[in-house]
Amino acid sequence: MTSPLPSPQAADAASSSGTANAARPLWQVFMVFLGPMLLSNILQSLSGTLNSMFLGQMMGVKALAAVAAFFPVMFVFIAFVIGLGAGASVLIGQAWGAGQPDKVRAIAGTTLLAGLVMGTCVALFGGLFTQPIMRMLGTPADILEQATVYSRIVLLGMPGLFIFLLATSLLRGVGDTLTPMWSLIVSTGIGLVSTPALIAGWGGLPRLGVASAGVSMILGFSIALSWLAIQLRRKRSVLAPNRALLRAMRPDWGLLRAVLRVGIPTGVLMIATSLAGLVVLSLINGFGSNATAAYGAVNQINAFAQFPLISVAITASILAAQSIGAGRSDRLPAIARTALQINMAIGGATAVLGSIFARPLLSIFITDPDVLHVAVELLRIVLWSGLLFGAFASLAALMRASGDVLVPTLITIGVIATLELPLAWMFSRHFGLVGIWMAFPVSYGLTLALQTWYYQAIWKKRPIRKMV
Repeated sequence: MTSPLPSPQAADAASSSGTANAARPLWQVFMVFLGPMLLSNILQSLSGTLNSMFLGQMMGVKALAAVAAFFPVMFVFIAFVIGLGAGASVLIGQAWGAGQPDKVRAIAGTTLLAGLVMGTCVALFGGLFTQPIMRMLGTPADILEQATVYSRIVLLGMPGLFIFLLATSLLRGVGDTLTPMWSLIVSTGIGLVSTPALIAGWGGLPRLGVASAGVSMILGFSIALSWLAIQLRRKRSVLAPNRALLRAMRPDWGLLRAVLRVGIPTGVLMIATSLAGLVVLSLINGFGSNATAAYGAVNQINAFAQFPLISVAITASILAAQSIGAGRSDRLPAIARTALQINMAIGGATAVLGSIFARPLLSIFITDPDVLHVAVELLRIVLWSGLLFGAFASLAALMRASGDVLVPTLITIGVIATLELPLAWMFSRHFGLVGIWMAFPVSYGLTLALQTWYYQAIWKKRPIRKMV
C-alpha cells in the first residue's frame, strides 16, 4: 500500500518536510509522521512541567498554586483552539490531497482570522475582568493577587498563542510535521532559559516573580512564530506568510462552518473528558492523600505512554483526509488497519515495558512503600487499557477525516457519562481504590465496540466526499 500523497504539490511538500513520498509503504509513512509529532507532544507537556518546576522550586508553593488556579480557564481556551485546528487540518488535508493550494490557503486564512478574532476578544475581555474571573473560580485570597497578575499576562497574549497553536496544526494538514516540531523546540528552549532568568533576575533582568511564567510563554511563542515564518518563506511552503496568505485571511462563512463542524465536537470532547477526570479525581481524593499521590504519579507516566497513541490517531486523520481529497477513498481501510496495527505494537510494547519497570519508574515520584505498591498496580491497569484507548481513538480520527465527527464524539461522551463514571463509583465501593481504575478498561472496551460497529455498519457504507 502506498502513501496517500498523490498530487505533485503534495509530493513536493512531503519531500521538503521530511514526510514520505508516494513510493513508501503506508506503515513507513505513519512512522515518519509519528517521530516529529510525538516529540512535539512531549515538548508541549514538558514546557508546562518545567515552568511549574521553576516556580515551585524557586518561589514556593503559593507561586505554583497561583499558576494552577488559572488552569481551568486556560484549558477551555486551548480546547477551543485544538478543536478549530483539528477541523481546519481535515479540510486542508483534503484540499492538499486534491492538489488545490489556493483552497489550502483559503482554509488556513479563514481559520487564522477566526483564531485571531477570538484571541483578541479573549485578551480584551479577560484583561479587563481578570480579577473577577479569578474570584469566580474561587481562587484562595492568599494567592488571588499573584494569580490575577499571571492570568492577565497570559490572557493578553492569547491572540499570539492562538495563531501559534493553529499554525502548527495547519502545517500537519499538508504533511509537514518537522517544522512544527522545530518551532516547539524553539519555544520550549526559550522558556527553559527565560523563566528562571526572570524569576532570579539573571544578568540584570527585572525580577518578575510569578509573572515570569506568563512573560516567558509569550516570549517563547513570539520568537517561535518569527522563526516559523522565516522557515516557511525559505521553504516556499504553501502556508508561508506572504501576500497570498494575507489575501486569504478574510471571512469565508462556508469554510468556517465546515471547520467548526469538525472543530466544535472535538473541543467539546476534550472538555467533557477533562470534566470526567475531575470527577474521578474527587473519588480518588476520598481515599486520602496517599491515593491522590499515587494518582499523580501514575498520571505522569501514563501521559507519556498515551502520546504515541494520540499521535497515531492524528496521523490516521491526516493521511485519510489527503486520500479523500485525492479521490482515493479506497485507501481508507488500509489506513485504518495500519493505524490499529501500529497502535497495538506501540501500546503493547509500552504496556509490557511499563509493567516490568513500573516500580523503578514510580519510585522517581514516590518514596512511601505503601503508596508505591498501590501505584504499581494502578499503572499496570492503565497501561494495558491504553491498547483499547488507542484503537478507538484511531477509528474516531479516521472517521473525522471525512467530516463524520458527531456520532463518534457522542459515543465517547455517552460512555463516559453513563458507564465510566458510574462504574468508577460503584467499583470503588466494592474493590477500593483499584476499582476506580477497573472502570477504564471496561468503558474503553465498550467505546471501542460501539466505534467499531458504527465504522463497519454505517460509516463504511456511506459515500465519502470532500467537505468543501
